[in-house]
Amino acid sequence: MRENAGGVNHRLLGLIVLSTVFGLGHHADHVIRGNHIGWPVTAQVNPFTYSLVIYPVILLGLYLTWRDRVGARYWFVVALLGLAMLGGIHFGPWAIEPPHDIISPYRSTVFGYLAFTWLFGLLGTLLVTAVYAARQWRDVQPVR
Repeated sequence: MRENAGGVNHRLLGLIVLSTVFGLGHHADHVIRGNHIGWPVTAQVNPFTYSLVIYPVILLGLYLTWRDRVGARYWFVVALLGLAMLGGIHFGPWAIEPPHDIISPYRSTVFGYLAFTWLFGLLGTLLVTAVYAARQWRDVQPVR
């Protein structure tokens, strides 16, 4: 794939895919440990349910990237918003799912810390994706 006019190349697409894999794993972790889950797993609508909106946003973005309709700016915004949302939900002063809620449901502390490490992998990948997308976006801006 060539770099599109919006600055999306193989590296950025790879980071998007990696972030998506980490996101899917984190959502699976919610279901495995059985806390902070909502629709479609339970009848309750909660932040878990709303967070699933990311997958249609990613699919739409991939389609629009393929059609050269969006570029690195889109992916910068998506990654930055994802990073802010996850950081706030898990670590902010009003965290609704603090680290203890990720680690303690597991019988094995090792599995709890693996799930917590996976979350850090997701956060780190989103950070790298946002920084890389910002650089790509900057590089395709017209010089004035």
